[in-house]
Amino acid sequence: MTAAPVLVAARRTPIATAGRGFAGHSVDALAAPVLAEVAAALAPAGIEIDDVVLGNCMGPGGDVARVAALRAGLGDRVPGVTVDRQCGSGLDAVMQAASRVRAGDARLLLAGGAESASTAPHRAWPGTGERYSRAPFAPAGFPDPDMGPAADRLAAVLGISRARQDAWAARSHARAAAAQLAGVFDAELVAVGGVSRDDRPRAGMDLARLARFAPAFAGHEATDATSATPRHDASARGTVTAGNSCGFSDGAAAMAVTTERVARELGLPALRVRAAAVAAGDPALPGLGAAPAARAALERAGVTIGDLGFVEITEAFAAQVLAVSDDLGLDEELVSADGGAIAMGHPWGASGAVLLVRLAARMAAADDARPGLAACSIGGGQGIAMIVERVA
Repeated sequence: MTAAPVLVAARRTPIATAGRGFAGHSVDALAAPVLAEVAAALAPAGIEIDDVVLGNCMGPGGDVARVAALRAGLGDRVPGVTVDRQCGSGLDAVMQAASRVRAGDARLLLAGGAESASTAPHRAWPGTGERYSRAPFAPAGFPDPDMGPAADRLAAVLGISRARQDAWAARSHARAAAAQLAGVFDAELVAVGGVSRDDRPRAGMDLARLARFAPAFAGHEATDATSATPRHDASARGTVTAGNSCGFSDGAAAMAVTTERVARELGLPALRVRAAAVAAGDPALPGLGAAPAARAALERAGVTIGDLGFVEITEAFAAQVLAVSDDLGLDEELVSADGGAIAMGHPWGASGAVLLVRLAARMAAADDARPGLAACSIGGGQGIAMIVERVA
């Protein structure tokens, strides 16, 4: 018998800029307090935790989820598995947990993601001494741009102006700063090591200030979408800046994935997982990956774009979130209404789970029964999306 999976007790750490508030915290040290708080919320049900599923991109290797579960005091009988779908990892971890509940293979899992850019180990390719900065998104013979240059090229291809990107960044900061001041984030946050608030939102990051930022990737090595041959254009004048991009960040987010019956017994607000999907496309334009994934998830859920009441898309770059919004025909007022990763930060492996924490908070606070969409574009041209709805 299948069971509709639901998400309950969604929590996150504050998000800290790399090298700042969580500079001394390993990735498992960030995940453990969140897992412990989620587990405590489910403890009255008296149900054993079947597994912990965590997304992570740049950690020390090994099984971060198992280490974090032990560190959280969940006991040595609770297993853990770590997922890597790059910056979609946290959302993929929840998707995998939901699939197991739906199939009847588990009753209660903790799922989410964690990332510590501050403590990610420095590595080098064997025999070269060359710094290993990230895993390849694609093999030799395919385009494999870094996300920043790829966002710049996406903006150029689609005609997304610098002015529009800066306006989105200003919106992100203004809304996040206002939400923070109003205490909107307080209930979802788990303080870690004395850090109790997001450190990046800036109310003063307005259009005038954003206009001072120089293009971050002008004259960069780019990769043509039709070949794997790099080209260097020293005269290129990019539109992506540090101001209209996310920051490297540390943080963790997690939630319980269980059945509607368990949520009802505990009286916890819950989000039902209607559908989820992954998709892939041109690795030269990875910023668009969330769009086909969202379309597939919407189709599986029997939901249209016009049915949505809430949308959270990872704001790695303003160019990327605007490209996805345009492609899907979204009402921009629904997207990241309390600000997104440009203002809050982008802890890669955790960011997909942060989207669900934000959706849970927004949907619980609103007198609106419409479903919500969480979606990420992923390096290498992938995308992931999930449709959730509030359980009455």
